[in-house]
Amino acid sequence: MIRTRIAPSPTGFLHLGTARTALYSWAFARHHAAQDGKFVLRIEDTDVARSTQDSVDQILASMKWLGLDYDEGPIYQMQRLDRYQAVIDQLIANGQAYRCYSTPAELDVVREAKKARGEKPLYDNRWRPEVGKVLPDVPRGADGKPLPFVVRFKNPADGDVTWNDLVKGDITINNREIDDLIIQRTDGIPTYNFAVVVDDWDMQISHVFRGDEHINNTPWQINIFNALGAPLPQFGHCPVILGDDGQKLSKRRGAVSVTAYEDNGYLPEAMLNYLARLGWSHGDEELFTSEQMVSWFDGSHLSKSPAQWDPAKLLWVNAQYMKQADNARLAGLVTVQLAKSNMPVRTELVEVQRLEGICALFKDRCETTVQLANWASVFYAEPDRSTDSYKAEYAQHFTQAAKPAVALLATKLKALPDMAWDKAGIASAIKETLAETGLKMPQLAMPVRVLVAGKAQTPAVDAMLALFDKETVLARLRQS
Repeated sequence: MIRTRIAPSPTGFLHLGTARTALYSWAFARHHAAQDGKFVLRIEDTDVARSTQDSVDQILASMKWLGLDYDEGPIYQMQRLDRYQAVIDQLIANGQAYRCYSTPAELDVVREAKKARGEKPLYDNRWRPEVGKVLPDVPRGADGKPLPFVVRFKNPADGDVTWNDLVKGDITINNREIDDLIIQRTDGIPTYNFAVVVDDWDMQISHVFRGDEHINNTPWQINIFNALGAPLPQFGHCPVILGDDGQKLSKRRGAVSVTAYEDNGYLPEAMLNYLARLGWSHGDEELFTSEQMVSWFDGSHLSKSPAQWDPAKLLWVNAQYMKQADNARLAGLVTVQLAKSNMPVRTELVEVQRLEGICALFKDRCETTVQLANWASVFYAEPDRSTDSYKAEYAQHFTQAAKPAVALLATKLKALPDMAWDKAGIASAIKETLAETGLKMPQLAMPVRVLVAGKAQTPAVDAMLALFDKETVLARLRQS
């Protein structure tokens, strides 16, 4: 049985690194569908002070947009406190955990003293029960009740923790390098390293893909699994994603949320494709569908080296998917972009069939749906003739020779019957104008493009004009 999970903390947006881990976990479970592969979503919300419902909502929205459907969940840790307490009570009863009454001030003194001696600043085990050891008296308040305490896991004092990592290979850490982990805080809330073990045990997680910042947590977790007699999952620790500055991409260092990429006009299949290649490969394949990835992703070929986030490469990948995208789908996405843009778009003019044609004509020169919406906007809003770029192109292309030619073309276009207002009819009117004026195509097409679309570089002028209604074209040509 194959069971994977993703367990984001709702203390902010879904981080790109977490999204990549979610993708690997999802693909691995789907790859093993014949072995009842399941993908679980767990919300690790025990950081009560920082967890918010807005973050939960954004995580769920991001998962939905990426198409990473989960088989179970979302499961919330804060709804499992009784279960954690029961396991903690069991560990205490078995002598595998104990109450620690050390105050933060006392712990600071111990740490500083050890640092001064050149030692690793580990807990001094003063409350750790050992055979023949006399523990300090339990500190009590004025009412006679014990003062607040944490619960610590009694980590093995000697020996090594070794596991075969799916990404890194064999990893060994000596137990003397780690101290007795706090598994429950004074407020009764379990800590991450404890709760994650109980969750993975109860949810029968077989494979854990996560960032390699968790490698140092893994020995604690393995020791807790062993203390509980629970089966160990296989761990795969993926290297971090680095930003443009070579530093780890993170929420606290300006990383952008997954949903922001949706807002900025990226397609989810492009984002999945790009994320997959940040630390995994299948031969030389650069572009592939999620179905192909599922068929290939068996947990191997994961890179041991950090990946570099490359915005230009992501744009390139998105552009490839834009070219392949269904025009009706793009029209729906462009409609959303037009509605939320600051452009003076006359949305009442937006009509599905025409917008699909616009998307078909312009998508090859666009990297995002935002760019596509910018092109589409010229069909629903007058070009801004006050900009320097417009004035420069107008002055360059609207020559003395072009003026009478544009006027002649306008006359011929006006004479076209409505049934002939298409690419062929417009191309015929342009051909006649060129023949009568002796101009070359660029001498006429460029000023027409500037007047109608606001810029000199567009797709074929006849195909573009055919997507406008006749009256709009004639009105804009009169702007000369």
